[in-house]
Amino acid sequence: MLLRVYALILLYKLNTMSLISSTIGRKVAMALSGLFLVVFLTQHFTINFISVFSEDTFNEISHFMGNNPLVQFLLQPILIFGVIFHFLMGFILEMQNRKSRAVQYSMYKGGANAPWVSRNMIWSGAVVLSFLGLHFYDFWFPEMNYKYLEVLPLDPNRYYEEMTHKFHDHLRVILYIVSFGFLALHLYHGFASSFQSMGVNNKYSPSIKKFAISFSVVIPLGFIFIALFHHINSL
Repeated sequence: MLLRVYALILLYKLNTMSLISSTIGRKVAMALSGLFLVVFLTQHFTINFISVFSEDTFNEISHFMGNNPLVQFLLQPILIFGVIFHFLMGFILEMQNRKSRAVQYSMYKGGANAPWVSRNMIWSGAVVLSFLGLHFYDFWFPEMNYKYLEVLPLDPNRYYEEMTHKFHDHLRVILYIVSFGFLALHLYHGFASSFQSMGVNNKYSPSIKKFAISFSVVIPLGFIFIALFHHINSL
């Protein structure tokens, strides 16, 4: 019985490795990780948007998320892994695509060959990844320092002030706005393409594409609004 279980696990691992090693498998894996990050982005936006309307509610939700063991020790590591995996897979696919081009375009024809967004996903992704580094520096590292290094007492009312304080600086707000602009570009192509990579091609495809485009515009604009709202309030 144990040998059978071990054989099934080994077979599963081999099939998974084979899938990831193929181009199609990598695209599917990247699409799934991208959709996972879209879910997180939606949740993150919802919580941050609450800060515009209610300081107390924002503090309450942030305190729950920041001290819930399930979120901190299970979901948070999964999220970090998802971010690293998604951008690493994107880099691998980009390098693979460049190597596979036996003949380069004889003449640059702009969008006639492919949309600008799709041809520059690696660059928009790099900007988004840099923004995540800034975001971690602004919020995640101070949070880890507060709870696990300095081990300061719990303060359920500190989150709103800590977040809005970051938007006092003009340069930081500009960096956030530019980063969210590139996020919109990245989502504009990547969100809809994720469903195509997974073979979703049916009567719902046009509606899915419209939703993906709307999402890629509304969510980044929403984040920009939050940054500007708290910046203007700090003046």
